[in-house]
Amino acid sequence: MKELKFVDVGEGITEGHVQKWLVKDGSEVKEDTPIVQVETDKAVVQVPAPASGTVKFIAKENSDVHVGDTIAIVGTAEELKNASTGAGAQAGAGSKPKAAAPAPAANAEATKQAPEVLATPSVRRMAEQMGVDLAKVTGTGPHGRILENDVKSFASDTNGVAGAAAAAPKYSEVLQEQHKDSIERVPLSQTRKAIAKNMEASWTIPRASHMDLADASALFAVMQKEKTKALQGFGVKLSYFPFIIKAAVEALKENPHFNASYDRDKLEILVKNYYNIGLAAEAPDGLKVAVVKDAGKKSILELAKEISELHRKVTDQTITLDEMRDSTFTITNIGSLGGGFLAVPMINYPDVAILGVTMIRDWPVVENGEVKAGKVLPFVVTFDHRVVDGAEAVKFGNAFKRYIEDPEFLEML
Repeated sequence: MKELKFVDVGEGITEGHVQKWLVKDGSEVKEDTPIVQVETDKAVVQVPAPASGTVKFIAKENSDVHVGDTIAIVGTAEELKNASTGAGAQAGAGSKPKAAAPAPAANAEATKQAPEVLATPSVRRMAEQMGVDLAKVTGTGPHGRILENDVKSFASDTNGVAGAAAAAPKYSEVLQEQHKDSIERVPLSQTRKAIAKNMEASWTIPRASHMDLADASALFAVMQKEKTKALQGFGVKLSYFPFIIKAAVEALKENPHFNASYDRDKLEILVKNYYNIGLAAEAPDGLKVAVVKDAGKKSILELAKEISELHRKVTDQTITLDEMRDSTFTITNIGSLGGGFLAVPMINYPDVAILGVTMIRDWPVVENGEVKAGKVLPFVVTFDHRVVDGAEAVKFGNAFKRYIEDPEFLEML
C-alpha cells in the first residue's frame, strides 16, 4: 500500500486546493495515471497515482491541503480495509479542535475601575470609530473635558500612531457589524493568493513610467498583407503581438539593463543574456503570466503559434509551472481587452521592467510635413528606478518605436 502525498511541485509551494478527483473513490487505478487535480498558487497540476491498485480518497474535493498531507492511499482491497480505521482515526484526529487553553487569572490591576473620562457621547463615538482610547487623551475643555479636536490631535500625533493605525480596521469593523447581513466573505483562491503576494512584492519596487506613441501604419499594412497567407499557408493566426515581442526583444538587446533583475542583498544587477518574455494573460481564475522561452531565437510565425498555444493553455487551465517561470521581461497587452488608452502596469517581480501596449487606433500623424490619418500604438514602460533611469527608459522606448515602425525588418530576424 502506498500513500499519495501532496508534495512541493516547485517554486516553494506550501499549500494547494483539491479541485477535483479524476477517478472514483474505490476504483482501480494504474501507476503514474493522473487521479486528482490540485490547484496551487501557480497552476493547476494533475497528480498521478503512486502505484497500481484500488484508490481510497483521504482529502475531499474543494478542500485545502499542505505539503506532506496524505490525500489518498492506493493498495489492495485487504490493505485498504486494514488501513481504513487508522486513516479515519488519523483524519479525525487531525480535524479535532485543540483544547482551549485555560483562561489566565484576572490581573488585579486590570480589574480596577478606570478613572472617569469627561467627554460627550458624540466625542466618545468618534473615539470608538477612530480606535482612540479616551483614557490616554488629555482634555483641553473645562475641567479636563475631552473635545473633538483632542481626539483628532491624539490620533495624528506621533505618540498616537498606534491609535491612528488601528483606526481604519476598527472603523471598518464597526461598519461591517452594521451591514453584517449584506456582506459576503469570499475566500481567496490559490491563484488570487499568489497574485496578492506578487503584487505586494511588486509594490516594494521604486518604479517610474515612460509613455509614448509609435507610428504603427506600416505594421498595420504588413498585417493586412500577411495574415491571410499565414493562415492559409501555415495554419497560423497572425496578430500584432509577435511583432511587438520581436520589437521588444531587439530593444532589450540595445538596452540590456531592462532584461534583468535586481539582487537587493548583494546590490547587483543580474543582466540576462537570454530573452524569456512573460505574457500577462487573463485566466478564468485570475491573471497568469505565460512565458515564451528564448523569444529572440524565434520567427514571427513561430511566436504567433506559441502565443496561441499558451493562450489556450491559460484559458483551459492546463498550463504548467515550467511554462510560467523564469521570465526576464514582461509584456501586457491591454489592447486585447478592447479598451483603454494608456495604463501603468505593475512590474512582474523580480523583473526590472514591464511593457504595456494598448489598441492600435486611428490617429493623426505627420508625414513629410503633412498631417494625415494613420495608425498609432500607445505604450508605456514601467521600470525599477534602482536599476535604470528615465533617460534609459526613453532610449528603450525609442528603440521599440523604431522596430515597430519597420515591421518588414522584424520579419527577417
